[in-house]
Amino acid sequence: MKYPIIPYRIFPLGDSAVTVDFDNSIDEKLNDDILKRVRHLRLNPPEGMIEVTPAYSSFTVYYDVMALRRSDSSKTSSFELIKKQLEEFMLQSLPDDLTNNRMIEVPVCYSEEFAPDIEKLAVTKNLSVEEVIQIHLSGNYKVYMLGFLPGFAYMGKVDERISMPRKTKPENVMSGSVGIAGTQTGIYPLTSPGGWHIIGRTLLKLFDKEKEDSVLLKPGDKVRFTSISKHEFENY
Repeated sequence: MKYPIIPYRIFPLGDSAVTVDFDNSIDEKLNDDILKRVRHLRLNPPEGMIEVTPAYSSFTVYYDVMALRRSDSSKTSSFELIKKQLEEFMLQSLPDDLTNNRMIEVPVCYSEEFAPDIEKLAVTKNLSVEEVIQIHLSGNYKVYMLGFLPGFAYMGKVDERISMPRKTKPENVMSGSVGIAGTQTGIYPLTSPGGWHIIGRTLLKLFDKEKEDSVLLKPGDKVRFTSISKHEFENY
């Protein structure tokens, strides 16, 4: 499938990585395009590529400098070599079968002991706690990217009625906590300091280092939250 060329820039990220940046925004169609390009690169890696990772509106290619040097005897820098390959790649048509259609259901307990910030969020947004829960449950959330912690999925967009700026001071957050920051929602895969507003918790394991495929959620997945009771949570 031929996609229109979106304005972009390519710049080095250290001495063995390069970023292709399209825009500084959270846009689903743009992110869809980036994820398709990332999947295509993984299936058809350019010379010297080690890995490629997507973000909201960019992707970064990590490469082996020596492998690039061996493939070209000129004095052209490794950055210019990988940049040329990526510029050629950006002109290619993409196959139609690169879309991720996975839907993942995540059970969440919104009980007070697992949702330390839900009441304050409700008061701030002039809603009841139950309204906050129902609004959060009503969306299907796209995983735009992974980051911050292993398996931490940045998902969006949440309804503006429950969007909240990040906390100014990070607090300790339990593994499995479901939070909101801005128009994003996410799940902490590990216990960690964090600045998101915690409104519930899941027992799903987002990151398992013992598994070959260690992360549950992937960029491009869609997530649907379902509500479970405290009893269901404790006996999940």
